[in-house]
Amino acid sequence: MTALKNDRFLRALLRQPVDVTPVWMMRQAGRYLPEYRATRAKAGDFLSLCKNAELACEVTLQPLERFELDAAILFSDILTVPDAMGLGLYFEEGEGPRFRKPVRTEKDVADLPVPNAATDLDYVMNAVRTIRGALNGRVPLIGFSGSPWTLATYMVEGGSSKDFRTIKRMLYAQPDVLHALLDKLALSVIDYLNQQILAGAQAVQIFDTWGGVLSTGSYQDFSLRYMEKIVKGLIREHDGRKVPVILFTKNGAQWLELIANTGCDCAGLDWTNEIAAARARVGDRIALQGNMDPSVLYASASDIRAEVGRILAGFGKGNGHVFNLGHGIALDADPDKAKVFVDAVHELSAQYHI
Repeated sequence: MTALKNDRFLRALLRQPVDVTPVWMMRQAGRYLPEYRATRAKAGDFLSLCKNAELACEVTLQPLERFELDAAILFSDILTVPDAMGLGLYFEEGEGPRFRKPVRTEKDVADLPVPNAATDLDYVMNAVRTIRGALNGRVPLIGFSGSPWTLATYMVEGGSSKDFRTIKRMLYAQPDVLHALLDKLALSVIDYLNQQILAGAQAVQIFDTWGGVLSTGSYQDFSLRYMEKIVKGLIREHDGRKVPVILFTKNGAQWLELIANTGCDCAGLDWTNEIAAARARVGDRIALQGNMDPSVLYASASDIRAEVGRILAGFGKGNGHVFNLGHGIALDADPDKAKVFVDAVHELSAQYHI
């Protein structure tokens, strides 16, 4: 593979020295970009876009043409794994993802296959290989998956949920059934991420979007336990480099020390946490990623720069910070404001890396 021209993202994840703080944005390829909307229209629909390697590559690279980002992230969706289990994923306008066959019973779980990622999700691996080739060493490529708990919420609820009532009923009334489902998902995610790494992903992130809706005990038993299993099952060195792992539990900063104990290299923080306090809690055990509120991009350019400066000062001098938004960029964000954000991170962070 081609040597990396910009590896500061990977170095920061491993808490190695960098010249400036690296930055990327969750959902950096998406609807806030007019060029993305044009490519999606060409594909016909979201799933068709995900399954077309050339178009998935095109939208992955689009934000890099606008912004001096330090990483690209595979364009795909967290629900590819349950889709490969035969649940019939579709997207309803205004309603988000839905499954034609939700998982509700012990038999439903028993009947679920564990997909073979190399064959059942070959379109994802084709996209990874295509993107790596097109990047030509420009920046690293991030692969990703949803966490078992987060994937299970969609599978059991049948789609998005506001109160997670159905899966929480399963958690408390049929915990063994839910554990069986989560175990299958953990095995599936291990294979899925390892295949992404073999195809060319140079770091991976596990999105635990809904871990924060759980109590502490339930989070440990039904979410963190399975993410730790995944971390332990991943390929951690490939192509002569370490492959860092990022865990991101939205609304999960109260469990930061537990997350650090999983063996991951980095914890993602949402915007409800102060990064200074987070760093004080974990020291140099892991890197931290985050954590500007995506809504700050609605502010003036000067206010965006001020917030970037405040977060950089909160982390302070030293290694191990990847700047990001605290969640995905809003679909109506102004790309010009996103450029202000990215440029400010590089410009204002140099003083912390002398």
